[in-house]
Amino acid sequence: MQHQQTIRRLRRLRQTETVRNLFKETTLTLNDLILPIFVEEEINDYQPIASMPGIFRIPEHKLPYEIERIAKAGLKSVMLFGISHHLDEIGSDTWQEKGLVARMSKACKDTVPEMLIMSDTCFCEYTSHGHCGVLGRNGVDNDATLLNLGRQAVTAANAGADFIAPSAAMDGQVSAIRDALDKAGFTATGIMSYSTKFASTLYGPFREAAGSCLIGDRKSYQMDPMNRHEAIRESLIDEQEGADVLMIKPAGAYLDIIRDIRERTQLPLAAYQVSGEFAQIKFAAKAGAINEIDVALETLGAIKRAGANLILSYFALDLAEKKHL
Repeated sequence: MQHQQTIRRLRRLRQTETVRNLFKETTLTLNDLILPIFVEEEINDYQPIASMPGIFRIPEHKLPYEIERIAKAGLKSVMLFGISHHLDEIGSDTWQEKGLVARMSKACKDTVPEMLIMSDTCFCEYTSHGHCGVLGRNGVDNDATLLNLGRQAVTAANAGADFIAPSAAMDGQVSAIRDALDKAGFTATGIMSYSTKFASTLYGPFREAAGSCLIGDRKSYQMDPMNRHEAIRESLIDEQEGADVLMIKPAGAYLDIIRDIRERTQLPLAAYQVSGEFAQIKFAAKAGAINEIDVALETLGAIKRAGANLILSYFALDLAEKKHL
């Protein structure tokens, strides 16, 4: 007598929304999100960014208002990017006691002390050539840039930044910054390193947002997007140098890298859903091809499912204010 084959009924765990929520393996909350913001000095009004619909450069004098708004929406952390009007060959405004980097962190902390302030630590928005450090005969001078990264980090920490987030892609930057912070007495200030940062074409809209004057590219110091093993090495080296948090940038096209690094470290892991990823969703939704919020939530959920603990996303404020999370 033949036995009837038992059907494996996985649909039992999908029948209703209550059941689906109970058995959901990956959840996304506002606590997982960090909002990147652009702050421009010496302007009077918000400047829309055409390639990033709904995102603006914030006038510096409006920063306290925006931080209050962000906190009220329920977000706990921001990543600060400054658009400077005081450029020079080395980005020296970044380590001035009253420069834009310091003023941004201080304004945020004075307004909402409990907000976690992450200071993007680089020079591309502060140099007249648009590169991420000191230019030498053969491109960016790695070791000369390390000294200046330490100076910028100490200035940001002194102004109230909770985390220094080096994105310059210099070899040894985490070690140099940790040493500078510790010597200045900022032993409690964390480092969230852009530990695996690819030379991605998805950064295009960010260049507009940050007012980049870059001629050429950054392929000599940012990573080749086709290199998987090197991507892992980059993050593990930053862990050895003392990073408190590692980051992969971009995120959506690099879920395999997020998973690779997640399996090799116990450190918290962040991923940056970059401007090009944001713009693709925005413009596809505008064309009626997709539902913006549904796709935003799905892509963010996928980044977290791949292994990220934290996600930097330009969708964060909209999702928070409209109670989608």
